[in-house]
Amino acid sequence: MLHLGNARSFLLNWLWVRSAGGSLLLRIEDIDGPRVKSGAEARAIEDLLWLGLDWDGEPVRQSDRLALYAARVDELLARGLAYPCTCSRKEIDDAASAPHEPWQDATPYPGTCRGRYRDRDDARARTGREPAVRFRVDVDAVPFDDVFRGADPGRIAGDFVIEKRDRGPAYQLAVVVDDAAQGVDLVVRGDDLVASTPRQLLLYRALDLRPPRFAHLPLLVGADGLRLAKRHGDTSLRHFRDAGVSAEQIVGHLAAISGLRGPGARCRPADLLADFDPVRIPRAPVVATGDPDWPG
Repeated sequence: MLHLGNARSFLLNWLWVRSAGGSLLLRIEDIDGPRVKSGAEARAIEDLLWLGLDWDGEPVRQSDRLALYAARVDELLARGLAYPCTCSRKEIDDAASAPHEPWQDATPYPGTCRGRYRDRDDARARTGREPAVRFRVDVDAVPFDDVFRGADPGRIAGDFVIEKRDRGPAYQLAVVVDDAAQGVDLVVRGDDLVASTPRQLLLYRALDLRPPRFAHLPLLVGADGLRLAKRHGDTSLRHFRDAGVSAEQIVGHLAAISGLRGPGARCRPADLLADFDPVRIPRAPVVATGDPDWPG
């Protein structure tokens, strides 16, 4: 189900790509098991079209591409660039020698399973656990230039998972394989994924693939400064649609909080194209309420 944050990200992607004469791709990332809800894809597509947003070509579903991800994991294992890991999250937390730092989105992995098992079968036989697969990281940082934010140190928190225990691909690997296959040359996404970028750049290098440029946008947050979520109220587009809020009101609101229009604007995405400039987008997190005071 799309919420205001999703809609803003897609709108800004749409404006960025359409204003540059590029192609915009829609990918359905439907491999996250329990978080994938029945009917969510159809509702998301309906909401995007209702807002006046479109894309080029047919949507690509990650669930249709599992064999491609598995082949890449096997390649990295065979080359010694990845290894089976049977550590639980609690074991990783207990073994970590340093506390979380604000820039990290996960506890640094201490390397417990490096060199521990010959292969997945060996890991399974010796522990009775289904192993995940981790990518070896032998650097502290992978600096990169962010189109929106500028130079980023690209610090990285150790070996990371590229295949989950159920043999499904982790996000980091799946998006790298897909972006390369689809010829993506610009990724515009929320800055909650900045920490993912150095990991993905390492995978591009290991797989001999050309990386895209990255542009990370500040998130929508509540008055408490935390990422906009259910605790701030219902932010789903379906909620606003059911309350009688028009698509033009929502697009105008998203444009206003993104520095593209003044408060109370009503517009369609196409109305924003002529003078769109990413420079106008605020660099700081954008405070938004769960139920905006929509113009009458």
